[in-house]
Amino acid sequence: MKVIKNYLYNAGYQILLIFAPLITTPYISRVIGAHGSGINAYTNSWVTFFYLIGQMGIATYGNREIAYCRNDLVKRSKTFFEIESLQAINVTLTLIAYILIVFLFSTTFRVYFLLQSFWIIAAGFDISWYFMGLEDFKKTVSRNTIVKLVTIALIFILIKSPNDLGQYIFLLGFAQLAGNVTLWPYLRHSIKWVSIRTWRPYRHLYPALLLFIPTITTQIYVVVNRLMLGRMSTQSALGQFDYSDKIVKVVLAVVTATGTVMLPHIANKFAIGDVKGIRKSLYSTFDFVSSLSIPIMFGLMAVSLKMAPWFLGGEYVPAGRIIFLESPIVVFIAWSSVTGTQYLLPINRVREYTLSVTVGAVVNIIANLCLIYLWGAQGAAIATDISELAVTATQLWYVRSTISRRQLFQQLWRYFVSGLIMFCVVFRLNMIMRMNIMNLIVQVLVGIAIYVFGLYVFHAPILKQAQALFSKSKEQ
Repeated sequence: MKVIKNYLYNAGYQILLIFAPLITTPYISRVIGAHGSGINAYTNSWVTFFYLIGQMGIATYGNREIAYCRNDLVKRSKTFFEIESLQAINVTLTLIAYILIVFLFSTTFRVYFLLQSFWIIAAGFDISWYFMGLEDFKKTVSRNTIVKLVTIALIFILIKSPNDLGQYIFLLGFAQLAGNVTLWPYLRHSIKWVSIRTWRPYRHLYPALLLFIPTITTQIYVVVNRLMLGRMSTQSALGQFDYSDKIVKVVLAVVTATGTVMLPHIANKFAIGDVKGIRKSLYSTFDFVSSLSIPIMFGLMAVSLKMAPWFLGGEYVPAGRIIFLESPIVVFIAWSSVTGTQYLLPINRVREYTLSVTVGAVVNIIANLCLIYLWGAQGAAIATDISELAVTATQLWYVRSTISRRQLFQQLWRYFVSGLIMFCVVFRLNMIMRMNIMNLIVQVLVGIAIYVFGLYVFHAPILKQAQALFSKSKEQ
């Protein structure tokens, strides 16, 4: 039950990280416009690289290391101070380098680049990895909820015209910083002071770097779409893609939340040698994320064409097709979150994980060069699908000797058939119904009902999981 609760907390946390700016999207997309949104996306894409360099893989590494020693207070405290001091040093050096580069090479968007620097500062105060390693997700959710709600209110109060783009960028970065800082008071009852003379922060440098390589490589094909669109197309096209990608990532967060929850859970099992428990968790989680990601993909595709211009504004009609084309990544990333984040990383098979995301990055760059040239923002969406499929396929190849791929996939047809039937019905409803909030809710509810009925008709294994969980909760 603890894993289920942590999943729900982390699902809320991951959604919150993206949902805060997305909830303001209908307002911002009209006030700032596609051009201003493109500038924000472009400058944020560059600062993301520096943000990740500052963190240097510590978000994942710290999560895993705390999970390994969470039952030993002294060792856990020492590990925390060492990792956090390493993060603080690295973020400081990265921030100095970023500011120097901005002043030396940026002229057009210099002010916006400088405002984006709050994201780098925030990385130095990020200790969410510590609480995730303890499998304590409630704190991160509750504190960030307050910060994000305040930020949303300020956006509606302060952002009134395209001239307020700078204030908008500042608010987003400062909210990230504030959310991270508010977690620190919880440390008082969770760790004990360890003498600085015993700290050995640089012993964590090499293993953190090993995890940093796949992290930065992953961001290449996450961010490269925006950078290449900004260069090869227009800022408006970049704005269309940026909002489309945000919408897809919101629903994706519901599925990928399992990765962050299961990483410390599997890491702890690995530390005590529970190999059978690891495999059992992997099979059940793969089935769970498939049962969620497949209907989410089909549902998003079914409503995207009319939802995008209704939600974002008449200027964003092309975003509907971009969302439609990018939706398959929901399934691909869901699968790779299991094979990669929930299996390869916790059992310390970092090399295979790194190679898989490197394949994805190379495929993404090649695909973008061809497809953006041919189809602009829609080409970038297709390139994203291709790269995520490449990552998933590579990871499945690496786990072939220890995990039965046949067992992973043999029941998936039940979810795909149920999802496809749901798509046909909801897509037709979306075409004949006028788009508004009530009709969208009706379409979502109809889709859920059809999908659940399909699972029942085809005897999908997720129903047995749900029944067993319900029975267990009643016993407790």
